Amino acid sequence: MSTVIELISRLLGIYIWVIIIRAVLSWVKPDPYNPIIRFICNLVDPVTYRLSRIIPTRVGMVDLSPLILIVIIQLIQSYLLPVLISGLAGL
Repeated sequence: MSTVIELISRLLGIYIWVIIIRAVLSWVKPDPYNPIIRFICNLVDPVTYRLSRIIPTRVGMVDLSPLILIVIIQLIQSYLLPVLISGLAGL
């Protein structure tokens, strides 16, 4: 079962990189019809949109939702997943 948690941790790490790529893409304004760009936007935008509806993430012209999302994922990786691993080890 710890391999499943390790897989989740690795997928969350990859998702952090996708969020960073999406943030950089928002500065550059690439072709929105490019399938890779659409895939990245479809992975990140729904989550950041929901986060923005819960927490005000705009500071002037800057949207902090990607940064907040990365912090949430880091907290999950640092605190929640080790608790799950230690809980499974106790079984």
